Amino acid sequence: MSDEQYMQRAMTLAQAAADAGEVPVGAVVVDPATGEIVGEGRNGPIGAHDPTAHAEIVAIRAAAAKLGNYRLPGLDLYVTLEPCAMCAGAISFARIRRLVFAATDEKGGAVLHGPKFFDQPTCHWRPEVRTCSEFAADSALMLKHFFRARRA
Repeated sequence: MSDEQYMQRAMTLAQAAADAGEVPVGAVVVDPATGEIVGEGRNGPIGAHDPTAHAEIVAIRAAAAKLGNYRLPGLDLYVTLEPCAMCAGAISFARIRRLVFAATDEKGGAVLHGPKFFDQPTCHWRPEVRTCSEFAADSALMLKHFFRARRA
């Protein structure tokens, strides 16, 4: 499968989050050697009563449980929105090989914006980072519609 196909799965998970009343963000962890999705998640802090239940954390936890290891070297993470500082920390601690995300997040993102977590000297593991710009507009629009509906 291609980056675009994995990101499409993450977008499907983001829509499922929105349908459940959660902020629409989805994520998948992939083993690029086999093409297998080894973990996936969608935002769920409200339903799980867990402020750490961001899509990236849920996907990383699922992959770690499936593989029986808290480190995920050699694996790739696809997420529909630029990770926040908490999720960037988890990505670093898990030793994710490559991070691919769709929409940037000027307000809450911590990879290209804000603290730029992976550029900090205290960050001991830095994944390769790629934006999947072909999904950026769709992801941003999904988020915009979600928050507009909440304000109405």
